[in-house]
Amino acid sequence: MIGHIVIFAPNSNRSSMKPTLLVLAAGMGSRYGSLKQMDKLGPNGESIIDFSVYDAAEAGFGKVIFVLREEIVEDFYLIFANRYKSRILIDHVVQRLTDIPSGITVNPERQKPWGTGHAVLCAAHKLKEPFAVINGDDYYGKDAFRVMAELLSALSPSDISIQSMVGYSIANTLSENGAVSRGICSVDASNYLTDVVERTHIEEKDSRIIYLGEEQKEHTLLGDEVVSMNFWGFTPAILQPLKELFSGFLRERGNELKSEFYIPYGVNLMISSGLIKVRVLESQAQWFGVTYQADKPVVVDRLNQMYKDGIYPSKIW
Repeated sequence: MIGHIVIFAPNSNRSSMKPTLLVLAAGMGSRYGSLKQMDKLGPNGESIIDFSVYDAAEAGFGKVIFVLREEIVEDFYLIFANRYKSRILIDHVVQRLTDIPSGITVNPERQKPWGTGHAVLCAAHKLKEPFAVINGDDYYGKDAFRVMAELLSALSPSDISIQSMVGYSIANTLSENGAVSRGICSVDASNYLTDVVERTHIEEKDSRIIYLGEEQKEHTLLGDEVVSMNFWGFTPAILQPLKELFSGFLRERGNELKSEFYIPYGVNLMISSGLIKVRVLESQAQWFGVTYQADKPVVVDRLNQMYKDGIYPSKIW
């Protein structure tokens, strides 16, 4: 445990140096079958985003920026914005396929934006403070926001040397209802990230945790591997190098219809070049999420139990 929880007071003067939370909420959950970011899962009809924003405000974040698709902006503000604005500043950006560096030609038949790294760059003009990045459909836990806020609050926006992520044990991030993809992390003895490798089709099988590698060959995992669940902590200094890497990515793979510029892709390149170090933050938090419709009852039960255990007040918003 590091430090203490900072309680966000609704009427306090909001310092410009409080970290910002960037919520990636533009994606439609194809396996889930609906826009799960807006699904009601808590006992009072809360979505997972409601818990993330509450936990961020309580931990000391000063602003939340949502990355949205154009067609869901109006619904998002009708459902969410009014319930948050008394406690924390709210803003949004739209992630568009056409938001790419000038002078780059890509496949005109492509229909979807370019992934999580692209989503961060779509918000670059609004990211002036150290910021965290999360998925809108994942529950990360109160302690994860606490440890991230503590680190980000101590960093200078212009310092590129130290970035961060919250790591989770892979055994605690699987679904009982199908395979998942995870970024498996290599971490050195000082708790710095050395590499993230995306592994697909990870599942429990015959009392083992396996993933499918090349030629659909099964590989066994130990279960205690650290994985990235896309909870990153960055300073604004990282944005220009990330943009340059995105330009190179588009020149190399911009004609592909389904290529994606993921955050770990850019992070790995910056680590290998020596530009940044990424501290893997230890947390007592437990991650969970809704990948498939069948995961929903499990998430509902866990959220209900947290209310019963007093982790959250009777009504968070």
